[in-house]
Amino acid sequence: MRRFYKEVTLAAQPGGGWQVLLDGRGVKTVGGAPQVVPTAALGEALAAEWRDQGETIDPRSLPLRDMADYAIDILAPDPEGAAEGLLAYAETDTLCYRADPDEPLHARQQAVWEPILARFEQAHAITLTRVSGVLHRPQPPASLAVLEARLKALDPFALAGVDAMTKLAASLVIGLAALDAEEPLALWQAASLEEEWQAELWGRDEEAEERRARREADFLRASAFARMARA
Repeated sequence: MRRFYKEVTLAAQPGGGWQVLLDGRGVKTVGGAPQVVPTAALGEALAAEWRDQGETIDPRSLPLRDMADYAIDILAPDPEGAAEGLLAYAETDTLCYRADPDEPLHARQQAVWEPILARFEQAHAITLTRVSGVLHRPQPPASLAVLEARLKALDPFALAGVDAMTKLAASLVIGLAALDAEEPLALWQAASLEEEWQAELWGRDEEAEERRARREADFLRASAFARMARA
């Protein structure tokens, strides 16, 4: 699609929030709703995506717009349903499933994952079950109830960031911890520990490394989106 606008501005809305204007017309979501976001910081980031377009608009270069659309069109109408869907990741959280204690990988998992998990448990006053091997063990219902309440307390924009990060990391612990993390990259690297271990053992594949780099960029973008939505 050819670029159809010249001027990109950001306007505060009478009912609260901020909306990007293209030649004075407010941007709408794919679903047709006004794309109003909660903070000026997020609004400016969205405006920058539109300003950076060339003569032809590249939809792939508007990832923050897509996340805002997801928050407004998909999550806002049913935030409780989205929260309940994410809660399933707590039952199979990557950080809770370790190799057998006699395997070398277990020591690295313990060194990297245990401090993150312990801080998360302390912050939320919960206990999560650690598992060695692949057999599933349920998490304590009381802990799941706390995490469900935490998710349901998030606004749709923060929830959109947590949703993306949790799914990329296969870890609700990582997704929620990244909301307040000063160094989200360290959390992504923790979530990628097993991939890194395999690469060290068997060598690096160029295509696999490119996929992992894209997923890392997506994770960090989702983290930035959630932080800007709460700024």
